[in-house]
Amino acid sequence: MKVLILAAGYATRMYPLTLTQPKPLLSVAGKPMIEHVLDNLAPIGNLDRIYVVTNAKFADHFQQWADHYRATKSKLDFTIVNDQSTDDTNKLGAIGDLNLVINQQQIDDDLMVVAGDNLFNQSLESFGQVCRSRKAPVLAVYDVGSLEQIKKYNSITLDGQGRITFFEEKPANPTSTLTGIALYYYPKKILPLIKQYIAEGNNPDQPGRLVQWLYPRTPFYTWRVPGLWFDIGSKETLEEANQIFAK
Repeated sequence: MKVLILAAGYATRMYPLTLTQPKPLLSVAGKPMIEHVLDNLAPIGNLDRIYVVTNAKFADHFQQWADHYRATKSKLDFTIVNDQSTDDTNKLGAIGDLNLVINQQQIDDDLMVVAGDNLFNQSLESFGQVCRSRKAPVLAVYDVGSLEQIKKYNSITLDGQGRITFFEEKPANPTSTLTGIALYYYPKKILPLIKQYIAEGNNPDQPGRLVQWLYPRTPFYTWRVPGLWFDIGSKETLEEANQIFAK
């Protein structure tokens, strides 16, 4: 199984912290955010390559980090993919980056996709177990506990088997506090559909839009995130995560 870490954003809302450092390399409780992600992915096992897709501004930052990480902490095999964007005006978007990596790296394998700024306080081992047993796309879901919060994310409805029956990105009138987060599993057989999504000219940003397009076309299941999940989108959430993970 391959892993793709989405890390091509510019995080302008977090300036000046992210002016010279990509958000996933910002420190949380003493180590880069992306290392927390890898620590939680590691128990899944059989992850034979980690792709990190980033931009022209930060590609060297990630390459230096990956070389150091591999030399000192883990023998994971990394490929840093530069999407050649230079700022928000010419970025490819998360789905555009996903499509780029699949094509450029000729990926023909099951693929796990996670945002580099998603923090979990528990292992993702059971996510891997569900993915392998389902042999179908899987989306991680989390209860944010507030209908107002959901408006920033997406609204989702499930059947008794945990299969998605409704999905709406950035809902105006949500009815549930359950949301899909940026942790996905796409089995090999689904990769041609991702290429089709882009080829048809659909929105290449906001990875939830791909879920919204896919679930009516193929069974799409879910996995509930245990423990806490942090979407680091501001200095405030970064500080909160620092305090919690330091414990």
